[in-house]
Amino acid sequence: MQFDISDLAQGKKLYLGTNNRKKIVELVNLLEPRGFEIRIPGDFSDSFDVDETGATFLENARLKAVSQARHRGLWAIGEDSGLCVPALGGRPGIYSARFSGSNANDQTNNALLLKEMESIPRENRRAYYVSTIVLSDPTGGIHIETNGECWGRVLTESRGGGGFGYDPLFEIEEYHQTFAEMGLGVKRAISHRARALRAFLNRLDVMMAS
Repeated sequence: MQFDISDLAQGKKLYLGTNNRKKIVELVNLLEPRGFEIRIPGDFSDSFDVDETGATFLENARLKAVSQARHRGLWAIGEDSGLCVPALGGRPGIYSARFSGSNANDQTNNALLLKEMESIPRENRRAYYVSTIVLSDPTGGIHIETNGECWGRVLTESRGGGGFGYDPLFEIEEYHQTFAEMGLGVKRAISHRARALRAFLNRLDVMMAS
């Protein structure tokens, strides 16, 4: 069976192929106002994590979207994201979530990032978040791929109690705030994930109108 965007437009059901609860909240808040009925792993008893074996954000997002879409029999979004620091050769990059090892968490990842950057001066601490979003139909056919970036700099100490990941260290210089200090409304407007999703929705609108 072949699917096209008109099938998604009629059903309006989307599965988010991630078990990251904070990422789910961000995506749901951006998608639900468009009329999509969102399904998440917690809605099912047989949810699973997809092994991120890709060499790029795009490859990992494709793996997540296709695996989850085929398993669920639903249109699915796969998203992969991370922080890239040019002064560290682009690391942590696709390994952002497991930067500090197999038992990594936000605290250990942030601590390792600070340690690796402790000798890097302010002018070389520029960094950017990346988010890549892929839409797969239930057979594994890929229909949309988009990418978003947000540039800032890595601080020498954490600030703020919100967000997740490297947000307490990632400052948007124009706002003089980290993502962890920033109100959700502002973050949803300028974040890498918001930019990738806006591009995704623009593509979706064009395809559904054609």
